[in-house]
Amino acid sequence: MKTSLLLWDIDGTLIDSGGAGERALLSSLWNRFGVRGSLDWIAYFGRTDRWIAREILVHYGFPADEEGVTRFVDGYLAALPAEMRNPHARVLTGVEQLLKACSAAPGVLNGLLTGNMRRGASIKLGALGLEQFFDFGAFADDSEYRNELGPWALRRAGERLGSPLSPDQAVVIGDTPHDIECGRVCGARTLAVATGKYTVQELSEHKPDMLVANFEDPVPVLRWLCLAA
Repeated sequence: MKTSLLLWDIDGTLIDSGGAGERALLSSLWNRFGVRGSLDWIAYFGRTDRWIAREILVHYGFPADEEGVTRFVDGYLAALPAEMRNPHARVLTGVEQLLKACSAAPGVLNGLLTGNMRRGASIKLGALGLEQFFDFGAFADDSEYRNELGPWALRRAGERLGSPLSPDQAVVIGDTPHDIECGRVCGARTLAVATGKYTVQELSEHKPDMLVANFEDPVPVLRWLCLAA
């Protein structure tokens, strides 16, 4: 079946922020809560911003209620634009070529399925010139739990298409086991790429429908998506 919807993760899949996200989290912890901390203790890759904020608050002994999470996330988002202006932030190799090819394919929508807050996604993609490829998606604003984001993305895609979209016409694309699980839960196919913190071997253990080391050669990916001969 031809792919109609591509749902992209951001960090480790489309971009490398050069550590901007982690520095912005630590900046919020200091500026909003007065703690000089570290994140060495938390495995946050593939999680949502709100989930991460709640875990940090609990770890450092602060109330992890809605007010606390919102305060932390607001501090993070305030610090993020400056942190993205670092020399190591970059679009990963092959990503722009792949996005252009997918955007040019008739009847295909590119959307985001990301643990970033909507504003955070805009800051990161805008800083690196990728925001033009995406005008909708599912974000941490919709749910703290990544596995709940798929239905939001599918519903919004259906609104743009003018009719409901079958989950098996969608592909969730990401660099962590959480992306694979999220796609599987919502009934989409999954494409894993080992450009983040997980190796090909580690990702293969979670059995994505397709697995690539990187996007340097977009042709195999486009062929698997039935977007190229």
